Amino acid sequence: QVQLVESGGGLVQTGGSLRLSCAASGRTFSSYAMGWFRQAQGKDREFVATISGSGNTYYASSVKGRFAISRDNAKNTVYLQMNSLKFEDTAVYYCAASWMRSSRTYTSRAGDYNYWGQGTQVTVSS
Repeated sequence: QVQLVESGGGLVQTGGSLRLSCAASGRTFSSYAMGWFRQAQGKDREFVATISGSGNTYYASSVKGRFAISRDNAKNTVYLQMNSLKFEDTAVYYCAASWMRSSRTYTSRAGDYNYWGQGTQVTVSS
């Protein structure tokens, strides 16, 4: 009973910034850990970042120090702030939700996520 809709993708220059948003339906958003994954053309889906219901975060090594995940539970929205973008960040970015027993818990495992958005394209020009 959770629908996720990503927005904010587009074309950006190397070194630039972009903020993705993911709007979720439902009345129990704070019970879900949220994650961002990406898939470049011809490559497998890759973990990017995750955040627990209470705001604990974890990042893939490739984006640490450049990306920041955050959430606004009152707005049922999760964000991905992307700074210092590189050409290799080019991919379709997917938002995902995983129901958790604890608000402290997050996960980087794609198989743990119950719901997925449709994806939004991010293209970084070289």
